[in-house]
Amino acid sequence: MSDANELGPLAPLAGVWEGDQGTDVAPSEGRGVETNAFRERMVFDPIGRVRNHEQSLYGLRYATTAWRLGEADPFHEEVGYWLWDGGAGQVMRCFIVPRGVTVLAGGDAAVDARKLVMSAELGSPVFGIASNPFLDGHFRTVRYELSVTLDPDGSLHYEEDTQLQIPDQPEIFHHTDSNTLRKV
Repeated sequence: MSDANELGPLAPLAGVWEGDQGTDVAPSEGRGVETNAFRERMVFDPIGRVRNHEQSLYGLRYATTAWRLGEADPFHEEVGYWLWDGGAGQVMRCFIVPRGVTVLAGGDAAVDARKLVMSAELGSPVFGIASNPFLDGHFRTVRYELSVTLDPDGSLHYEEDTQLQIPDQPEIFHHTDSNTLRKV
């Protein structure tokens, strides 16, 4: 297990978080727009040090599950890791969604940062995105942006923008999610 100081700005995330103020704006069945209110549970468990030769990472294993308000079955799940590279001053979030999308997003952060900003770009050899053939052809993720704020009141607020290229739509579709969660 890692010491909270080794987790840098990720230390406050360790634990279980829940929130029911989520808003999801996503492509509808007919390739239009649908908006859903949702509740969510995030679990962050420290994993200790990960060595990559000279690089030492500390991180959190995490899982997220989201349910539309009033529904028993989840509509979204993901698993992955949040990582801190203290030597480089970088945070990273690597995750997979069971629809067949993987994302490694990252950004610079101070050890005591209360706001974390990460992004990933399709085709980038660092901080990139990969999808299965169906999604690549119908809902290609071209960019991913995440902003997380750990507020002084003890809440966690995030805004996520998954930018999709959808055939026959000239504009990029901004699949957005946001929520405010509290430790339980």
